[in-house]
Amino acid sequence: MANGGPVEHGYPHLDTVRAAITALYKRLSYDTIRTFDTSVAPADVAFADHDDLYLGAQRVARELVQHFRLPDARMIVSFREMHHAANVELAAGPEYFIELNDRFRTHRRDIGAALAHEIMHVYLHRLDLSFPGTRDNEILTDTATTYLGAGWLLLDAFREDGASSQKLGYLTPEEFGYVLAKRSLVFGEDPSTWFTSAQAYTAYTKGVARARHDEQQPPLTAAGWVGRRRYAKDRRHAQDHLGRPVGVPYDFTPDGHGPLRVSFPCPTCHQRIRVPVRGRVRARCGLCRTVLECDT
Repeated sequence: MANGGPVEHGYPHLDTVRAAITALYKRLSYDTIRTFDTSVAPADVAFADHDDLYLGAQRVARELVQHFRLPDARMIVSFREMHHAANVELAAGPEYFIELNDRFRTHRRDIGAALAHEIMHVYLHRLDLSFPGTRDNEILTDTATTYLGAGWLLLDAFREDGASSQKLGYLTPEEFGYVLAKRSLVFGEDPSTWFTSAQAYTAYTKGVARARHDEQQPPLTAAGWVGRRRYAKDRRHAQDHLGRPVGVPYDFTPDGHGPLRVSFPCPTCHQRIRVPVRGRVRARCGLCRTVLECDT
């Protein structure tokens, strides 16, 4: 939790974020991810100042438990002075104890954001899905929370001005916006109307631009002229020399004694796809089922 301190911006964790999206599709499957087509509604996690602190926190926790399909999990929420925003004790269940920072006693509108992250820890624990190392595992948790429909709360908790700042989670605001945009492109959902923070809205628009950029990389037909020209040059070079092009997402490999093949990340789930180099090709990602128009 950045509380008054500097907030990191940009995309320093982008590779891990993309790996997390791929891991979600692999562990949950396309069909399960499609069941999360509707995000948590703002009204369901709203927390007014006159609401009872403990009863309100339990109510919001129940809403998030239902959203993540954890019907047999009970969250016991308490508050104490601590450095981090929140903590959850990952036991066998069905009861899980979540501690929230005392700060949330007076910043109640952000309780849903903190609970969403901690309840996702429970969800991933039950899935037995994790990344090695605390940092990467927390990035996985933020990414999963966002992609499965509750992470807009984490981005909306980001506020920054000349005198103060607040941010929850390990992702930067722009990375939260990027994952939200990825989700929006899959489900056709527009979260921009839910933001109460102007800074969160700005970060989301930047994330949308970055997500769109993924869909405009060669060999996809939506690639721009500059990218297509670079791709053609790399393709000619690959026909005579082995070695991976530098600074681009695609790679050329020989297919035994057959034609050259190109591999590139799916713009939806980032699983790598491999197709022959033979002009116009329609490819379907076997993981997320996205149909891609390519010019190889």
